[in-house]
Amino acid sequence: MNFKEFGLDERILEAISYMGFDSATPIQEGAIPKILDGCDLIACAQTGTGKTAAFMLPVLHKLADSKVKGVKALVIVPTRELAIQIDQQIQGFSYFVPIASASIYGGGSGNEWDQEKRALENADIIISTPGRLISHINVKNTNFDNLKILILDEADRMMDMGFYEDIQKIISKLPKDRQTLMFSATMPDKIRSIVKKNMIHPSEISLAISKPSEKVVQAAYLVNDGHKPTLIHHLIKDKPNYEKIIIFSSTKRAVREIIKGISGHGYGVEGISSDLDQQQREEVLNKFKANLVRVIVATDVLSRGIDIKDVDLVINYNVPSDAEDYVHRIGRTARADASGLAITLVNEEEMYKLADVEKVIEAEIPKINLPAEIGISPEWNPKKYKAVFKHKGSNPSKKFKKKPTNKHNSQGQPRAPKEQDKKKD
Repeated sequence: MNFKEFGLDERILEAISYMGFDSATPIQEGAIPKILDGCDLIACAQTGTGKTAAFMLPVLHKLADSKVKGVKALVIVPTRELAIQIDQQIQGFSYFVPIASASIYGGGSGNEWDQEKRALENADIIISTPGRLISHINVKNTNFDNLKILILDEADRMMDMGFYEDIQKIISKLPKDRQTLMFSATMPDKIRSIVKKNMIHPSEISLAISKPSEKVVQAAYLVNDGHKPTLIHHLIKDKPNYEKIIIFSSTKRAVREIIKGISGHGYGVEGISSDLDQQQREEVLNKFKANLVRVIVATDVLSRGIDIKDVDLVINYNVPSDAEDYVHRIGRTARADASGLAITLVNEEEMYKLADVEKVIEAEIPKINLPAEIGISPEWNPKKYKAVFKHKGSNPSKKFKKKPTNKHNSQGQPRAPKEQDKKKD
């Protein structure tokens, strides 16, 4: 379906044509007409399907000719990275429309707080993380009297991060006469609670929940941890045309170790984790987008809400804890109409995790053995290793260890009898 068929404002159509938008994705095709009609909406869709345009294009259309001053649309998101990304996209979509937007998130300086305060007075659209907006609400920096539209983006992620109470508090400060839109990959109970309390007969759209895009080619290498850096370098060297590569790690400590293990081979490698402040993260991302850095090593902070075009390869240094994280990680490649490659490195300990991911996404991920010059792969046998590793670190003997009696010291060794013990004897 062509965007012109939605009846959007001509100025918005002109802007998105410059951005290369032509045909709508399924989530856009389903959501845009309902939002234009004023319906409350719950939309479930996999990552990388164009959700931001699905809600922002109709919202911009509805606000394009508004003469009312103040905040008219509020977008709540889980992370500062997603807030920045959406703000940047709005600026592109509204290039020819007199609409001002601003992103609000924590971690900045006092100057940024003052800028956010001014934005809350003057911007038409605010994109904010829950905690930061609560801080402004608490000191009465907000006025939502003219707000018409509320959007909760990546609502399930916000529930995972413990923002349920904050979201409920924010909603309590908003006009009841508004349109509410919710975008989420899944629908846990807390989200259903928000829907029941705060939405009016919402329409629902559900597209391929918790499944990767078919345009992502998936594979898994069976590898021991000691061979992972060598394998990663082999994969990068073997793909000279891949200009943007993201390596995901589950811990920030491993980010440093991975960078150390693959640096010094002639291509730029940098890391992103919570160790960096916001300005440092943005500098790394800008260098990556400009092809000044070829490889980024990141924790899951980058797996959601970052829209970087043309990522050729995603490598999971380890198997994520659950299928949703896996889908979001590999969803950084194959964005829009592009294709991409996602490779997961699997050791014996994590085989059962990958098997669980396969059950959820209802697909078998092809397993590949190491090249002979690197080493020998462990045998794929998730059932065998699950029993060994799932409770790794437990010591069954501890569970049944007797507590020391008064005749033993704290290490369970016999102690010298006290005088009163001798008398008893």
